[in-house]
Amino acid sequence: MTPQQIDLVKATVPVLRENGVALTGYFYNRMLGNNPDLKETFNMGHQRSGAQAQALAGAVLAYAENIEDPSVLAPVIELIAHKHVSLNIQAPDYNIVGENLLHSISEVLNISMEDPLIDAWAAAYGQLAEVFINAERAIYEQHEQTKGSWLGWRNFKIAKKVVESDEITSIYFEPVDGGDLPKYEAGQYISVRVFVPELGLKQPRQYTLSTSPQQDYLRISVKREPGNGADKVAGWVSNVLHQLPEGSEVEVSAPTGNFFLIDSNKRNVFISGGVGLTPMIAMLNQLVTLDVPQPVTFIHACRSKQVHAMKQHLQDLTAKCPRIHTLTAYEFPNEGDVLGQDYDVAGRLDLSTVDAALLPADADYYLCGPMPFMAEQRKALLARGIKDEQIHSEAFGTGGVRH
Repeated sequence: MTPQQIDLVKATVPVLRENGVALTGYFYNRMLGNNPDLKETFNMGHQRSGAQAQALAGAVLAYAENIEDPSVLAPVIELIAHKHVSLNIQAPDYNIVGENLLHSISEVLNISMEDPLIDAWAAAYGQLAEVFINAERAIYEQHEQTKGSWLGWRNFKIAKKVVESDEITSIYFEPVDGGDLPKYEAGQYISVRVFVPELGLKQPRQYTLSTSPQQDYLRISVKREPGNGADKVAGWVSNVLHQLPEGSEVEVSAPTGNFFLIDSNKRNVFISGGVGLTPMIAMLNQLVTLDVPQPVTFIHACRSKQVHAMKQHLQDLTAKCPRIHTLTAYEFPNEGDVLGQDYDVAGRLDLSTVDAALLPADADYYLCGPMPFMAEQRKALLARGIKDEQIHSEAFGTGGVRH
């Protein structure tokens, strides 16, 4: 990019701050209208709620603000690249996005396509697209070199479903082709694509693999979100997955993602909220497979016993492995929930009150749960002297961002 083009992009920052969501909302409507096949790639629930437009507006603004040194966005780029690979996004797709983005800037700002600002954003987008394409190519190549992995979508059948709580069901997938499965990193995720009757098209969603690598199946544990109608978009895919009978077929992408167990030889502390325990269970299972070389802390917060998933599994692990130390917080214990047996803390999880032995200074910390929960736990850990680089987190839900 020329210095003049960089200046032009930087000059759009105030406009993006004020009207970014309007621009990105217009862009998505334009692109999906011109390319309806992409509706089976994008999360249409986030489209209808506006979350996708808000997320893209934030990303475009961040890129414009850092146009002189986009390397500061490397962690976010890595995160998004893994998600793109899980959705089988390919290099030619960037041409479609770029064309519609530039036309959207022209049409929303009411400027000619020959305006120097369009040329500046074309250069900026080309630079960013190249970064993403290269990052995703490296991930695709890694999949190609991994035994049992694959590119794009692969058909799996639902071999088994296990109810874990009032809200969460584990789903076991076996490949229809009977082929090998890859040894993924505990904590990574897959995309699952199913047909949604309300939309009349397929929809993908990302779900963490809720156990360590297994020879003949993949497992996810899905929270059934409330609502299954056009006015309640959050539950479209989760409701379909809960309703599909064993034997049904779905499309699945290869395991990917950059949130996983880093060092099994260190002390590790897992802190989860709600269905955020799924990657933590996968990592804990991995440590148990390795005979838990170091003490492990497993802290989980949920509303009550009725929605406490995999409780028995965790109890079985702790009985077998005394190096695993657990703490459970029920925000709203039911009358039949027993303190000291079903849970250890009543009310919201407050790490400032947790015994220091459970939160060692030299451990790696893993957080997963809703954004407010994770922000609260990160703040509490920092207040206790845990360094930021020791804290690794993954959020889920609308607008969630992995860190």
